[in-house]
Amino acid sequence: MEKHPNFYSQISGFENIYLAYRKARRGKRQHESVAAFEFDQERELLRLRDELQTQTWKPGKYHSFYIHDPKKRLISAAPFRDRVAHHALVNLIEPVWERQFIEDSYANRVGKGTHAALDRAQGLARRYRYFLQCDVEQFFPAIDHALLRDEIARHIADENTLRMCELIIKSGQGVLNEEYVLRWFAGDDLTAALRPRGLPIGNLTSQFWANVYLNPFDHFVLRDLKCEGYVRYVDDFILFADDKKILHQWRKAIIERLAALRLTLHQARAQVFPTKTGLPFLGFRLYPTHRRLKRRNGVNFQRRFKSLLRQFAKGDLTFDQLNASVRGWVAHASHGDTYGLRRSILSQQVFA
Repeated sequence: MEKHPNFYSQISGFENIYLAYRKARRGKRQHESVAAFEFDQERELLRLRDELQTQTWKPGKYHSFYIHDPKKRLISAAPFRDRVAHHALVNLIEPVWERQFIEDSYANRVGKGTHAALDRAQGLARRYRYFLQCDVEQFFPAIDHALLRDEIARHIADENTLRMCELIIKSGQGVLNEEYVLRWFAGDDLTAALRPRGLPIGNLTSQFWANVYLNPFDHFVLRDLKCEGYVRYVDDFILFADDKKILHQWRKAIIERLAALRLTLHQARAQVFPTKTGLPFLGFRLYPTHRRLKRRNGVNFQRRFKSLLRQFAKGDLTFDQLNASVRGWVAHASHGDTYGLRRSILSQQVFA
């Protein structure tokens, strides 16, 4: 456990809050709420500092909306000043867990990310004959608050820091209730239905705490199952081996271990396949020798590209905005063998 007697004073210090503000506004300065905060930033930052130091800060209400990426997701955005507070907290507590996280957890970590996870998974596909692909049902809506707080308290002893963590966790209670179908686990009684659960998709803290929540599971896979070929990205994870029987045994152990975290596996999807047939992962299908972009990804971009061109033609979108969006997708797609696909999609459109 990390002692850090001055932990909270560092979190609530003006220097850390200003750094948090700069991180929170990155890429979002055109948003109305961010611009309003920035217009009077000194007063706003001092007020936030004072509220944190006197422990009078309370999270505001979330603004929720649906996106399709491609499946429907409920995104809950915290007020901008709360996002500054989230960054201030994560700035200090993230290094504590970076020393605990395994190497092959790739989501929302500096120096990791989607493309590093793809490279690692394909490298393992070259080494092993079979894979077991898994994902967690209703992951963010199912995260249990009591279990998450216990895991945080295992590594953070500072009471004020724990109190701030709890405030943010409780602020998300009920946000994803409509997205969650109640699951019952061994030993549950009727009070299990009342257990607070769910982290808002969209919070920086939610992304970070997703890794915190699954960190004991990661160590279980490496230490107890002794799996040497493992990759996790948020709640999608893959285990590799040369023996199908071992992977089937691991599947049963994974279901039991996730139940201890009050999580369930998509059992119908969690099947064992040869790596040579291709591994669907993070929008690509990975083969030992090459990788393909999933057809759905190409179709979705083609539709979005046409929509962007219509907006550009009407003057609702600048060329720089159009160019940035196209370049972003091209950069992502170029991590697969997609030259022909990119040329086909982009060459179909001609504009002035």
